[in-house]
Amino acid sequence: MQVSSPSKELTIKQRYLKLAVLVIVAGNIYPLIYLRQNFEISIVDAFGITSAQLNQNYVWLGIIYMITYVPSGWLADRVSPRVLMSFSLLFAGLLGLWFSSLPSPESLRFIFIGWGLAAGLTFWSALIKATALLARPEEQGRFFGILDGGRGFVEAVLASIAVAMFAYYTNSVGEDTPDALVKVIWLYVGMMLLLAPISYFILGAPESQSEPLKGITKDQKGKAFALFLRDISSVIAKPEIWLCAFCIMTGYQLFWATYSFSAYMQTEFGLTAVAVGSITVAKLWMRPIGAASAGFAGDFLNREKVLALLMVLASLALAVLAFVPVSIGAMFLLAIVLVIGFLTYAVRGIFWATLESCNVSNNVKGLAIGLISLIGYSPDVYLPLLNNFLLELYPGKAGYAIYYNIIAGMGIMGALAAWRLKHIVAARSNAARM
Repeated sequence: MQVSSPSKELTIKQRYLKLAVLVIVAGNIYPLIYLRQNFEISIVDAFGITSAQLNQNYVWLGIIYMITYVPSGWLADRVSPRVLMSFSLLFAGLLGLWFSSLPSPESLRFIFIGWGLAAGLTFWSALIKATALLARPEEQGRFFGILDGGRGFVEAVLASIAVAMFAYYTNSVGEDTPDALVKVIWLYVGMMLLLAPISYFILGAPESQSEPLKGITKDQKGKAFALFLRDISSVIAKPEIWLCAFCIMTGYQLFWATYSFSAYMQTEFGLTAVAVGSITVAKLWMRPIGAASAGFAGDFLNREKVLALLMVLASLALAVLAFVPVSIGAMFLLAIVLVIGFLTYAVRGIFWATLESCNVSNNVKGLAIGLISLIGYSPDVYLPLLNNFLLELYPGKAGYAIYYNIIAGMGIMGALAAWRLKHIVAARSNAARM
């Protein structure tokens, strides 16, 4: 089945300009939500909560993601990406202002729920579908690689500034951790509120690929529901969808493991908050390199084959980190973290390119993205719980070692799924030539 692509109606310059806008927007909405990546212990201290309580908020975030992924795909098939994305930036930024007031633990829960709606319901599927439609079939790898690598570059720049600010205010000015952290939050909030109107006015959208939301009469509701069931059934019936979802789920788990690096290095290796922040920021700089290079490699070689190889290597590297002794030194630890960062970001840079292998038409592509995301990003819900459980059952380094090795084992299974998808695509291609 051939699917039309609006990318054919745009010049190369126009397509890459739109991609650049998507990169900047995507690079600014998630860093504040996942501030724990560089400042987990500082957040715990500033808000007067435990690591378990912080993880519970991320569980709420993951639950909202899970609930909204399919509706998000439905919206992406009907509403302009610029409307959805600019609203998401505005809503997430306003919640960030509330977050900067260091509210009570009870209020934090509502903030994370709100962030789940902003980044899940109205943002995610719109971003992925807009990128998929911009790229021609033979460009899917590089466009998704540039998207993930580019947003990683934006996040790395912002994180570098944030860590430098935090170090300046704590070390040079002598401010307490909460005061310095608030200024970091303001940085991220300011960028989101600035980009909300900018993205609305300059981010175009392939309107012809969406079915606009219209008033539905009572008599039409039954027909609309029947059409929805037809569309979702057509998506579910494809085995490629399930393999793609499993590849993304296991690949995302490998990336999710890096969220715990900050606490792992600070509590088990005795590094300072500034040293840990510097290492995790250095890891962020691996994202533009890893994601973009994987995307181009997938286009020129084979995206499923490249994905399988990267997942095997990332799994092995994560297993190495689980067993290194605490006496190895900061420089050797930095080297391991950078390797893991490169590989996990490379996996992220290419795993959404497998959407092209699923062979779904554009009018239900958003729905397919929503369903794949429901499965692929389910680690947002269960990995914080698994992390808490293992660290309580096996305190210290042993808990982290078990956690990392479970994820590494799943990564190997994901590589096998990518390899299976490769064979399905090859068989379909051979059948089409006959």
